[in-house]
Amino acid sequence: MVYRVVLFILLWGLPLLAAEPQARPVEDKGMPAGAHAPLFRPKGSQAGRLTERLAPSLPNSAAATAAVVHRNFIDDEIFGKMKRDGVPHAPLATDLEFLRRAKLDLTGRIPTPVEVREFIADRAADKRARLIDQMVGSPEFVDKWAYFFMDILRANGKMGRGYQLFHYALKESLAADRPYDDWVRSLIASSAKSNYVVASANPIAREHVEGKPGEAADGDDLSKVNQIDTHDELTILYGKIFLGINLSCISCHNGGGHLEKVNAYLTTKRRVDFFQEAAFLGKTRYIPHVEKSAAVMGHFFVDDGGAGYNTKADSMLRNRRSGGSNVPKFILSDEVARPGAEPREELGRMLTGHPQFARATANMFWAKLMGVGIVDPYDEFDLARLDPKNLPEGWDVQPSHPELLEKLGKYFRENDHSLQKLFKLICNSSAYQLSARFPGEWKESYTRYYSRKFVRMLTAEELHDAIAMATSRPGKFVIASKKEDGTSDGGAPSSVQMAMQVAVPQPKGELKSFMAAFGESNRGSPPRPPTPSPLQPIMMMRSPVVNDRVLAAKDSRVQRLLDSYADNGKVVDELFLGTLSRQPLPAERMLAVSALDKSRVDGAQNLQWALLNLVEFLYNF
Repeated sequence: MVYRVVLFILLWGLPLLAAEPQARPVEDKGMPAGAHAPLFRPKGSQAGRLTERLAPSLPNSAAATAAVVHRNFIDDEIFGKMKRDGVPHAPLATDLEFLRRAKLDLTGRIPTPVEVREFIADRAADKRARLIDQMVGSPEFVDKWAYFFMDILRANGKMGRGYQLFHYALKESLAADRPYDDWVRSLIASSAKSNYVVASANPIAREHVEGKPGEAADGDDLSKVNQIDTHDELTILYGKIFLGINLSCISCHNGGGHLEKVNAYLTTKRRVDFFQEAAFLGKTRYIPHVEKSAAVMGHFFVDDGGAGYNTKADSMLRNRRSGGSNVPKFILSDEVARPGAEPREELGRMLTGHPQFARATANMFWAKLMGVGIVDPYDEFDLARLDPKNLPEGWDVQPSHPELLEKLGKYFRENDHSLQKLFKLICNSSAYQLSARFPGEWKESYTRYYSRKFVRMLTAEELHDAIAMATSRPGKFVIASKKEDGTSDGGAPSSVQMAMQVAVPQPKGELKSFMAAFGESNRGSPPRPPTPSPLQPIMMMRSPVVNDRVLAAKDSRVQRLLDSYADNGKVVDELFLGTLSRQPLPAERMLAVSALDKSRVDGAQNLQWALLNLVEFLYNF
């Protein structure tokens, strides 16, 4: 271990995992503790500072010299604003930078050595566009973005066995590029005799709020679930994920008198407005299945036979409800359900038909790909501050690029709400393909212009899978009961090798500690981007998740290379290529080869370990 650390310091210095502190929650003095999710201030400037700190960690290499071409309307808006305001920007990323970035962003995987060689050898002008086309919709793309949706929908054991069905159906929808609005409507309006057989009912089953102990003593199965609190939880979920609006505060009290320093739009909304939004779900019933006289709380019957939303009912999670109308009314337009129409179907129609649905969706995925949302955070829209020509007194415009945000929403709507087309549009832009390196002096004010690519830490799942790929030592995650031939009852594999292939997180022992240190979501609360901590370098240096995989054993990459090549220089080259997706610089190669010359096995193991601990490996640039 001591020799490894010495080698690491000689080559590159200590890892820079302790970065900028995250934005702090905004306190709402009028809220009771635990009454709503915290609101966050924009983090864009932090992304710029973090990138400025870490970009020098990249090896010195010739910057791309190709002119920055406007490839679509994104570039017209991004570079047009920079030109207007005299803001400089980074050059285009090199091919190696772009390849690794796009692979991680779109598939959560690092490139293989074969992919690196093929991409560099390809001299065609459209090779980046072809690479994007190849990745979007691929099985790896489906794995990553299914995991993302399972995270934000907090899919876990509260769905019972239904989470497996939901994960399967979600992957099928992503692979087929099912129109996103159609998928969302199916989630909102889903009914089922069992969420174990109707996939779309599982997000509803997940949000159930258990009733107070003993309330089912009279045999009333409905009392096992607090029906109205469950309506509220679903209403908040739909608002945040599908509209980018945090309705948590007004589920407890009026916006006025509480949110004047946080959200101008929500100050105009009252608690009764939230009640009427939740009233679209007022007739929905969440009935647990009963087996041997006991309710199975993950197994649900969902229908619309209820009496309606009670605006005066007590709550287990919030202040007692204060009364008012329970007529379903869409909070963004004041539209009411049509006579005779199913209320939840009406909610799905109104929600997905409103411009904010497309706007919020486009902004969410822009944030995931570009590092910072045009509205940031992406689930904290202030609808009163979107139009720079019509702002409340004392407020600034919220989006960094209001016109671009509207165009992205329009593009998404006009292209049948295709997520795949949206991903391709963003990744094909020169704005996405800028380098993280920035020539000259960086100013914090440049961040809102997207004048460079912002770095991000790999998620826990991405990091595990990157380590598995770099070392050729995959993991093993059980996804179904195994038959004698190694397959599940359905004929599919009973286990998978990558963390992002599973439906719910399932690490144990050392792996559980490792994944938790890097921010793996527990699916009990909304996921947050991974944040640096002092525990992470310790895990990278000492955890068996890393150390066992760098050994020249069990068919690892180190073992294969040592067995395949007598030339230590070739071993070094291949370790760099398989881990960092690049060849070593001359000084790096010389020092690494000398380490292998002294002790071939120890040198190769120590080099693999050191490469995994690099900032260049731990972050996506």
